[in-house]
Amino acid sequence: MAPTLADSARIADESGVASFTLMDHYFQMETPLSEPDEPMLEGYTALGYVAAVTERMTLGLMVTGVMYRYPGLLAKIVTTLDVLSGGRARLGLGASWYEREQYGLGVPVVPVSERFERLEETIRICLQMWSDDNGPFRGRHYQLAETLCVPEPIGERPPIMIGGGGEKKTLLLAARYGDACNVFATDQDEVAHKLRVLRAHCTAEGRDYDAIAKTVLYNGSVLDNPDRFLADADAYAGLGVDEIQVLPDRHPVSFTHQLGERILPRLAAVG
Repeated sequence: MAPTLADSARIADESGVASFTLMDHYFQMETPLSEPDEPMLEGYTALGYVAAVTERMTLGLMVTGVMYRYPGLLAKIVTTLDVLSGGRARLGLGASWYEREQYGLGVPVVPVSERFERLEETIRICLQMWSDDNGPFRGRHYQLAETLCVPEPIGERPPIMIGGGGEKKTLLLAARYGDACNVFATDQDEVAHKLRVLRAHCTAEGRDYDAIAKTVLYNGSVLDNPDRFLADADAYAGLGVDEIQVLPDRHPVSFTHQLGERILPRLAAVG
């Protein structure tokens, strides 16, 4: 697995891919193409390995499950990735959902409403850890006696990306705290709707909508139908999407190699 991960990351980095993400799961997901007992690497350990073999790409998880790590420790983990990668970490955060692995590994399973409360507290803790305030944090779910974080991140701090399209809570948190949001690229009308919701939340929160990077996760095949993918990418760019993320549908090294040769040169002209 290590050579596959390293080769995929190097090819992506050298081809000009902007960001490289891994899933935050401990069991492989149950889908028609995968089973829980198939290999799954722990995300931040794997990103540390990727950081050592790449030079340019932003690195993060798509997205960190809020229940999997205490927030203070998560801030240190992401800071460590940022420092060792030369300032390339991005903190992707979501409410977590895969209950089989949570029950299986003893992770607390709490109601959805509590997960979102913990998500907001986690964001606030990370922001405090990355500020000049080393004092305590007192929340409903987390209490920290001090928020010391040394060494500090490279630059100001890692950007925070909120993943998910929930209109009442997720996009509100993106508007309130996010440097970026991520929604599924189900179709252009749906993405346009989600961005309108985000804009409305930004207005209510007093945030600059244009200051939040818009990213989408593309679900279709990129290599089987490049013309359709490029047309979709152009349409999403027209909606104000800044970054489109793609999933490998074949061996990762082959996928990344073909992405660099067949797609990226054409994608440069999109938008």
